[in-house]
Amino acid sequence: MTSTAIAHPNIALVKYWGKRDEELILPATGSLSLTLDVFPTTTTIELTGEKDDVVILDGAHLSGSESARVITVLDLVRELSGRDERARVTSTNTVPTAAGLASSAAAFAALAVAAAHSYELDADARTLSRLARRGSGSASRSVFGGLARWNAGVDDETSFAEPLEWRGPELAMVIAVVSSARKSVSSRNAMRRTVETSPYFPAWVESNAVLLDRMSEAVTTGDFTAMGELTEQSALRMHASMFGAVPPVRYLTASSVALFDAVAALRDSGVEAYATADAGPNVKTLCRASDADSVVARLSDAMPSVEYVVAHSGRGARIAAEEVA
Repeated sequence: MTSTAIAHPNIALVKYWGKRDEELILPATGSLSLTLDVFPTTTTIELTGEKDDVVILDGAHLSGSESARVITVLDLVRELSGRDERARVTSTNTVPTAAGLASSAAAFAALAVAAAHSYELDADARTLSRLARRGSGSASRSVFGGLARWNAGVDDETSFAEPLEWRGPELAMVIAVVSSARKSVSSRNAMRRTVETSPYFPAWVESNAVLLDRMSEAVTTGDFTAMGELTEQSALRMHASMFGAVPPVRYLTASSVALFDAVAALRDSGVEAYATADAGPNVKTLCRASDADSVVARLSDAMPSVEYVVAHSGRGARIAAEEVA
């Protein structure tokens, strides 16, 4: 059995940062994101007669810790399906890996869907979300299209994402690619350092839980202004918690900060837009789809050396054969 799945990255509007359980990847607080329609990851799984799994990412064979999370997800699918064949996993990213552009979210969402299909596991969306979570926490959300909320839960069964219905204007995300280089500190290590050493982390957890409830209400009512304001608040509070780590985790560069300032200037001029950034220097600007071209033009004037990509709400992870021509 060979199966190919496609998934897209998501950008958290209410951030995920820090774990309560490293093994199960249970987050310290819930989060909420928008799955995009750009930068897909395609993953093919072929069941083999070999004695070991093989993992290939962008043409390179992975081993040791680099392949461990992939094999963890495969082992979980094998356990649930009652099958034990090894697999050859071939994955191709169209977004730079480990650059703060959510490549792992797309990769593990695609892996979970392709693995379930290959091993003939009858998995519902919640189960797929839980499986993807065991590879990368944010992948639990990329199983779904559009807006999704990851419920922190208290154990493996209760920590999963679910889709949300947006009642407001069509959304867009303008991605400013400040750098596509691999991060010097991985998200996983940076999270651990923040949890263990930042005096601001407990306040981050408490405040982000409040922001999540307020964001969920904004989604329900279609309140774009509230959504945007909460998006910026969550991002800046997350980075503040990292600044307090020992040693500090500093993903934002001078260009990143300048883009936040440029987005604030956009709002002052009457174009409603809000900036966010994950574990990397790249800044994403949430806006109405009708304003996306104006946002790109204005940001390009302020920061002409940066590459801009316009994204809209995208589909969830799916088997490639289910693609609509």
